[in-house]
Amino acid sequence: MTDMPHTSPNPLLRRLPLAAILVVAGLGAFFLRDYLSFQTLAENREALIAYRDANYLATVAAFMAAYVAIVAFSLPGASVATLTGGFLFATFPGALINVTAATLGAIAIFLAARWGLGERLADRMEASEGTVKRIKTGIDENQWSMLFLIRLVPAVPFFVANLVPALVGVPLSRYAISTFLGIIPGGVVYTSVGAGLGEVFERGERPDLGILFEPQILLPILGLCALAALPILIKAVRGKKGL
Repeated sequence: MTDMPHTSPNPLLRRLPLAAILVVAGLGAFFLRDYLSFQTLAENREALIAYRDANYLATVAAFMAAYVAIVAFSLPGASVATLTGGFLFATFPGALINVTAATLGAIAIFLAARWGLGERLADRMEASEGTVKRIKTGIDENQWSMLFLIRLVPAVPFFVANLVPALVGVPLSRYAISTFLGIIPGGVVYTSVGAGLGEVFERGERPDLGILFEPQILLPILGLCALAALPILIKAVRGKKGL
């Protein structure tokens, strides 16, 4: 009895999840922009609070499902979702709920990208020569530091930070851990802003989302970035000394 030949999935089938994400992201950006907004939250705040008070666990589950979908499909409104988590559940457990949901959504898009493109692209980079090979080797040698850096640096878009690790062959466990821990600082800041939305609504104002770039917030985050980059700098200095 001979073994059945191993057949790899159809390339089109492998790209289907990623293609679906891109299509939904495009449709969401066009159709949902006016719905997943701060104005929508302000207009429905009383109904949301009433439902939360009557169905707390169901509200947590529904909110997390919505947040995961927003991140996984790169829909507009991620910042509003984070504020909503703080508004409904306070800074804690709101920050934990927000960070967990964002991590799950990030894992979903990571898996879709790696299944559709990442494994083959990583193999090609590994087999290549010259500059491409050196870039791949540099990422592999400093994965933890690089993963934390792209999460901590506010200027790196969340969507980019989700895709790049999938395309260079980062292990799922390492990606999940660095994502969860790396988004905690920013997640806590925005969740705390959301926790104070009640007073903002009463004054008829909008929340200050630029708080992340205030010195008292930005400087500690930059300190964490420097700490994450330290192993890379140490390796670079040792490498030069070894020349």
